[in-house]
Amino acid sequence: MRGDFGYWVFEGQGRAAQRPSWNYRAADGGGIILDMFCHWRYVLDNLFGEVRAVCCLGANHIPERVDEQGRDYLADADDAAYAMFELDGGIVATMNSSWCVRVRRDDLVEFQVDGTQGSAVAGLTRCFTQDRAGTPRPVWNPVEPQTADFFADWQEVTGSERYDNGFKVQWEFFLRHVADGDAWSWTLAEAAKGVQLAELAIESWKRRRWLDVPALPDGSGGPGP
Repeated sequence: MRGDFGYWVFEGQGRAAQRPSWNYRAADGGGIILDMFCHWRYVLDNLFGEVRAVCCLGANHIPERVDEQGRDYLADADDAAYAMFELDGGIVATMNSSWCVRVRRDDLVEFQVDGTQGSAVAGLTRCFTQDRAGTPRPVWNPVEPQTADFFADWQEVTGSERYDNGFKVQWEFFLRHVADGDAWSWTLAEAAKGVQLAELAIESWKRRRWLDVPALPDGSGGPGP
């Protein structure tokens, strides 16, 4: 699995930034790793396999920005992160997260899953697939210009379902849990797993090495040290 998330967040010079300035100040809790890796944890765990190890490189590509009051400030938090994950079942996942990238994909975030029988690429609301029979057979030729339209070989998964606001749906689940006692899977331990992965990714960056994801005290998380 490989994922790409991000878009260009303007520096505030000439065009206003579309994210708050605290996102780019380490002292205020900013940084894309802390912001996004909590999300990548539940996405990876629930769609592909439990995260067992992480290797991450963070970056501070744009060190100076302009805040909401038009003042220059030091943007010292990570604004991009490049990570690899080992998942259950021998699955390898890569995830690029960046506020310094211009979008050339169908959505602000995309996940591509490749298997021997086919592949799927999914954004927030659309999904495309390519089965084994429909997979082209490209041949590497560095001399001739590429003439194949690789996008044309994918088929969109169609359906009539319209997706509601995800935050609204989460609140509805929680209110039903409180009022009616419905099952609740998103416990404090699940939240802790997200923070755990973000902290391990930052530590991996600092130490420049792979780190295992240990089990949390309640037994959730990885396989232990």
